[in-house]
Amino acid sequence: MVNIIWVSLFIIGLLFAAVNGTMDKVNEALFQGAKEAVTICFGLISVLTFWLGLMKIAEKSGLLRGLSRLLQPVARFLFPEVPKDHPALGYILSNMSANMFGLGNAATPMGIKAMEELKRLNGGKNEASRSMITLLAINTASITLIPTTVISIRIQYGSVSPTEIVGTTILATACSTAGAVLVDRYFHYRRMKKRM
Repeated sequence: MVNIIWVSLFIIGLLFAAVNGTMDKVNEALFQGAKEAVTICFGLISVLTFWLGLMKIAEKSGLLRGLSRLLQPVARFLFPEVPKDHPALGYILSNMSANMFGLGNAATPMGIKAMEELKRLNGGKNEASRSMITLLAINTASITLIPTTVISIRIQYGSVSPTEIVGTTILATACSTAGAVLVDRYFHYRRMKKRM
């Protein structure tokens, strides 16, 4: 569905530009956007490499394990169907930890592995389980303590104070995470009431 929306927007934009005679502006914007995308990617590579290196150090030193232990009661509350020693819980905790440090790219593989384990736990069904829905909601709206990607983009564009958004980001992502959990629980209990 998203592919259809993007293609439709692209085609509508091209048709609009052709009718108004502004195709030269479209070409200019296309090449300028491609150039900026490559520049931003190179800037992000350095920041992500730095933070992924720190995450590796934190993993080797046991800091991530400690953070996972700290988050375990929260994970047990959010995912009551997942057995305590199940591999899915480890992947979920790793995903949450990486998201907290603003490393969405590093969190994605762990989120995918968690989903695979949750699907196995769900008997291999193609229908999403309660835990799968909760993981998706939390992963999407995850609380972020250090928005590394945004800081990197702000540095790339010459921000005077690229880290000034940290407090706002923590507040905004805390609200989005709380909202995601509340909506997830609301629809879960509503569905359970319908079954009774």
